[in-house]
Amino acid sequence: MAEITIFGGGSWGTALAVSAAKSGHSVLLWCRRAEQARAINAASRNPDYLQSVALPETVTSTADPEEAALFSSHWILALPTQSLRAFLPALDPFRIPETEICNVAKGMEISTGARISAIVSDTLPEARYSVLSGPSFAGEVAQGLPTALTAASGNEASSLLWQSMLNTQRLRIYTSSDVVGTETGGAVKNIMAIASGMTSALGLGENARAALVSRGLAEIMRLGEALGAHPLTLAGLAGMGDLVLTCYSAQSRNFRLGLALGRGLSLEEAQREVGQVAEGAFTVRAVAESAHRLSVELPVSQGVYRLLYEGSSPQDEMERLIARDPKAEYPPSLLWGSEHR
Repeated sequence: MAEITIFGGGSWGTALAVSAAKSGHSVLLWCRRAEQARAINAASRNPDYLQSVALPETVTSTADPEEAALFSSHWILALPTQSLRAFLPALDPFRIPETEICNVAKGMEISTGARISAIVSDTLPEARYSVLSGPSFAGEVAQGLPTALTAASGNEASSLLWQSMLNTQRLRIYTSSDVVGTETGGAVKNIMAIASGMTSALGLGENARAALVSRGLAEIMRLGEALGAHPLTLAGLAGMGDLVLTCYSAQSRNFRLGLALGRGLSLEEAQREVGQVAEGAFTVRAVAESAHRLSVELPVSQGVYRLLYEGSSPQDEMERLIARDPKAEYPPSLLWGSEHR
């Protein structure tokens, strides 16, 4: 068994700490606030997230980044995407060549449009990087309900390492070499969940939501293709699997954000109602910029961007989508390869 450091004391970091500890690993959970870390150590429960879940005795907590970094050479990053670039350089002095980094956050950086692998590459040069993604609500993982995820890395040994460490009878880990696809699917599905929540709030019916989810997948595939992802990755757990989960459940904070927006709340009011970070509201800014830069047509994402940041309404954006000119469902180049371009 091994030692694992998890940076981020939110729901997902807490759930992975529980799962890893039940598999026999020793886990140190880093929290930003010292009072949260002290409460975890005193009561073996996270006072802020998944409060009903008892933490195994092999889970301890700290607010000291140096202590957390030196605890192990297996680091899991469970921090909000937009905070990573500022935080990660503080860890670099304590990283050894053998340190393995596994990111479980989903999103893209607003200021640069970068995926998380690029942020890690910029701030922790030559890091051994993997990403863990797929359809997963933290509370269900913490309860030991069956879940399947994908661990992707450009280094097969790294993805296999995280598979061996995190796979359990209830948490099944598949491996992949497609980091781009795994990250893109996990990021863009949050935008689609916002749109799905708005569809539900507007009472447009399940036909409309199914159409939205299907066209959302086409959108993710178009962006993924432009970034270098393999389409099969986006048809799997990190793409379609995560998209369906997030778009059809009120457990999704992005779906709940869309519900609130569909009821007429402003973005600020909707964010307060959700009470937690809904990453899609940030990611959509990076995706809209990427769509412009790469000349990729992303009508759902661009509609969500206009609604959040340009004063459009849910009704206007839904009508805009429905009124688009008819076209082929998928371009031949996506189905059959570049010879059909």
